[in-house]
Amino acid sequence: MNDDQLLRYSRQIMLPQIDVAGQERLKNSKVLIVGLGGLGSPASIYLAAAGIGELTLIDFDKVSLSNLQRQILYNNNDIGRLKIDAARDHLISLNPEVDIRSFDEKLNEDDLIKEAKRTDVMIDATDNFATRFALNRVSVKTNTPLISGAAIRFEGQIAVFNPLKKISPCYRCLYDDEISIEESCSANGVFAPLLGIVGSMQACETIKVILDTGKTIHGKLLLIDALNMEIREAKLIKDNNCPICT
Repeated sequence: MNDDQLLRYSRQIMLPQIDVAGQERLKNSKVLIVGLGGLGSPASIYLAAAGIGELTLIDFDKVSLSNLQRQILYNNNDIGRLKIDAARDHLISLNPEVDIRSFDEKLNEDDLIKEAKRTDVMIDATDNFATRFALNRVSVKTNTPLISGAAIRFEGQIAVFNPLKKISPCYRCLYDDEISIEESCSANGVFAPLLGIVGSMQACETIKVILDTGKTIHGKLLLIDALNMEIREAKLIKDNNCPICT
């Protein structure tokens, strides 16, 4: 690492769980982020700042005024732009050493599999079950860790699904793929700081998975009640009849 890199990441390198070797590992890592809204914004910002070597961004939406309440990647000047373009500019201005790859279209499952095979961790920052189930199938097929987050109203949740671990449940073990309830922020509202909490936790768990340090929330589901500031933990049990991971 050069002197500028040592200075930029000095506060992380000081941590014995990271050190120079860990920072080099982050520099050589690749993370796929699907969704650049309220969750993808803080997740991508913290991962870029932390020195992840390559971020692949997938989002086909454009920035609108209603996004700015919670999607902190963007500002008024970005309204009407593709989110991936605005996000790339923001992240590169934050850390020009990070390589940014982007897709402004919805990838089919075969394309997602190709992307997952070249990445270390996937982040699900989407807002619909169809995409979440697709990313889960890709995670299991490619043995790629999946960091899943969701938020609506004042309630958030986060889980780590890691097929590399023994007896690992998957997202399908948690939710039946015939689930018909589909709630959105546009229809129900969402508390902006909650998205920052969940997205930042996704970045945190991603870095820990890459560095293989500390305890992740693999095999657990964290449930966040931001209105009353309560966090509950539920154990996830692998479904022995799961059609995806068994």
